[in-house]
Amino acid sequence: MAMPIVLSIAGYDPSSGAGITADVKTAAAHECYAITCITAVTVQTTEKVFAVEPLRAEIVRDTLYELVRDMPPAAVRIGMLGSGEVAEVVADFLETTRLRNVVLDPVLRSTSGAALIDERGEQVIRARLLKAVDVCTPNEAEARVLAECEASPEGLARELHRKGCPAVVITGGEREDSGDLLSFGDQQEWLRAEKIRSRATHGTGCAFATAIACNLALGRQLREAVVEAKFYVRRAITLGSDEPLGHGRGPMNHFV
Repeated sequence: MAMPIVLSIAGYDPSSGAGITADVKTAAAHECYAITCITAVTVQTTEKVFAVEPLRAEIVRDTLYELVRDMPPAAVRIGMLGSGEVAEVVADFLETTRLRNVVLDPVLRSTSGAALIDERGEQVIRARLLKAVDVCTPNEAEARVLAECEASPEGLARELHRKGCPAVVITGGEREDSGDLLSFGDQQEWLRAEKIRSRATHGTGCAFATAIACNLALGRQLREAVVEAKFYVRRAITLGSDEPLGHGRGPMNHFV
């Protein structure tokens, strides 16, 4: 098969706007083949997250090792982990396998305010996962939690580098200028664009991180992968705006 394989490690959103099923659609849109490991199931709609049930850590562990033994991925997207136990398993897995092009989307809370990982899980992300991935894509609120400080986006990125993360994209979908800060090495660059007014924005962070992973799997360098991912998400929001599904924040059109 000519298509690069991309591994998604994330939660299950039954509305398919975010998480595993959205990652599969995003990978398909990039002509990549998605393999998946579910970390948690949720009761969720476009309106809110009603409940989260993490999977047993042993199931996650066995799924990951058996998958990559059979189908080694060219890139990885890590999303919602659900619990500290699962986060530990994923950290062990990454430290053992040394996979390349690993993108961490540190999903800590839903847009509706539901906690999607416990305190132990946050500690594992800080202490282990930031060092085990190639790029991390938090929004500003997530970056403040992981950096354990209040600072400008530039300062937050520097603190995440200090904690071991090689490259950081602090996403700014909530900002009026929709600016994303790309920080790696000694370079920091703002990628700005006009804000799109839409309610077809459910799962944009998942799609952005997965699109970066797909572009890295396709051989693009980091900056190009991030720029292409930003363009993809903006197109997907725009094309999902005409008839957004659901009563809340509807899904993007992943098939752009």
